[in-house]
Amino acid sequence: MTPGPENYKELLLFLTTAGVIVPLFGRLKLSPVFGFLAAGILLGPFGLGALVGDWPWLSAISITDVGQIALLAEFGVAFLLFMIALELSWSRLLLMRKFVFGLGGLQVLTSTAVLAAIAGLLGQTPASAVVLGCALAMSSTAIIIPSLVERKLLNTTVGRASFAVLLFQDLAVAPLLFMVTILGSREGTGLGAGLLYALAPAAVALFAMAGIGRLILRPLFKLVATTKSNELFVAACLLVVIGSGLITALSGQSMALGAFVAGLLLAETEYRRQIEVTIQPFQGLLLGLFFVSVGARLDLSEIIANPVVTVGVAIGLFAIKALTLFPIARLSGLTTRHAGEVALVLGPGGEFALILIGAAVAGNVVPGAVAATATVAATLTMIGVPLLVRLLGRDRAYAGTADPSFAGLTPQHDDGLERVIVVGYGRVGQLVAEMLTRHGLRFLAIDADPVLVGKERGRGSTIYYGDATRIELLRRCGIQSARALVVTLDNAEAVASIVSSARSERADLTIVARARDAVHATELYELKVTDAVPETIEASLQLSQAVLVGIGIPMGPVIASIHERRDEFRKMLQPADGSNRERHAIRPRSRSESKSLR
Repeated sequence: MTPGPENYKELLLFLTTAGVIVPLFGRLKLSPVFGFLAAGILLGPFGLGALVGDWPWLSAISITDVGQIALLAEFGVAFLLFMIALELSWSRLLLMRKFVFGLGGLQVLTSTAVLAAIAGLLGQTPASAVVLGCALAMSSTAIIIPSLVERKLLNTTVGRASFAVLLFQDLAVAPLLFMVTILGSREGTGLGAGLLYALAPAAVALFAMAGIGRLILRPLFKLVATTKSNELFVAACLLVVIGSGLITALSGQSMALGAFVAGLLLAETEYRRQIEVTIQPFQGLLLGLFFVSVGARLDLSEIIANPVVTVGVAIGLFAIKALTLFPIARLSGLTTRHAGEVALVLGPGGEFALILIGAAVAGNVVPGAVAATATVAATLTMIGVPLLVRLLGRDRAYAGTADPSFAGLTPQHDDGLERVIVVGYGRVGQLVAEMLTRHGLRFLAIDADPVLVGKERGRGSTIYYGDATRIELLRRCGIQSARALVVTLDNAEAVASIVSSARSERADLTIVARARDAVHATELYELKVTDAVPETIEASLQLSQAVLVGIGIPMGPVIASIHERRDEFRKMLQPADGSNRERHAIRPRSRSESKSLR
């Protein structure tokens, strides 16, 4: 049966929303997260969807079934964790264990205990109180991390500590889901044995995925890269993210955890930067869909019916979590201000609270009315996350200072301040890199030959596979702070594209490019390259120098004349304002010029 247009309604509504929200909120200098959340509230079943009974035509512009987009929305969190893991590695993750399992573990245990105790005092059964405490102790990875990235706060102490806590929460979701399932069934083995029985296949799946991934991921991407097909590379990236997520989902873990493990494995490969560039658009769209689904789940009728209770629970949840986390953060070594900022960022609820409470309602562990109030309260606090992060980002000078003890949590960006980016690592590029190294300068190389990249990376070179004509790749490699860009490719169109995009990105960047001939060099100068080196001219100059020295002309005058002639060529190749290319084309040397050179 052919699906009708109504089957694609939610998808079309989301794409329309994305096309309007992102540019509109960009003009207003607001986070698109606000826009997606607002769109979800407006178009969701508790917004316009609630009016469909009275005005049926509204069904065409409202999201009446959140379940249709829920699966894709869940992939948004998985893609986000995958991208985060690409900035880490197994060794860096080991450095984080103190903060992930120390700070993160204490936050979850303490917040759960306090919230569960309060729920018990309010009349909930022990099982219901424990589930509510666990669920509401979670924070929103999908909203906090993008908000920190947008405000350039992820590399600060606040961002690093928040990420450590969020990572532990993601790891804790699977055991908590098992606990909810066991509490709901209350059959068979006890809680401890049930958790052990349920976690066993998950642990086996994670270890198997890590072991097999180390063996097959690099050869897989090498095979795909040799085809020179962008489509196949995109397909391979999506296969890894979605496939790893589904493997852990089948074993009882969250999809995000599987994607995170896959990202950690790929972070150590030469394909890391190109994978980031490839995945970024999918991550942005799917995260937007996730935010829309969060807004669509916000039951406005619950707020209208019990405004004092719902808003009071939301404020109470935020205050309790923040006050609980503050002393823990101080004990972990954070300053008073940093601890307060981390407590504010992690105070709101998270998306996993919705999942845990939903599972608890299905298992008759938590009453429906209580679950509805808790869900709405958690969603309300989530909506406030971008605003809280925006307030933290005002004091950039202070927020940018980093506690040295958190250095292991820093995403591993390439240090462009100490590097020259070399695009093309063939014979010319390798010689340039060798000369940079001789002068004590670090470099980062990019090449599109996977065999060459793998071989040079094995020798210890800092090199990545990728298409440098995409400015996103140059950004990932640190062009914003690079000392210079050297383009050694022999493809004239690719060189021109790289020079043009790099100059648009940074007007002050030193860009030196290899040119085929004088005409190509003139084109590059028109694109504002700092210096273009034509192969034919340089070869002629080197031949001239060799023959002049060989026949007995002193080295000093020969080198001086070569430099003089090179400067003359450069001046002729560089177009003046309003000039045309023909005016500066290199003409055959006249007899008088030859005498002058001699």
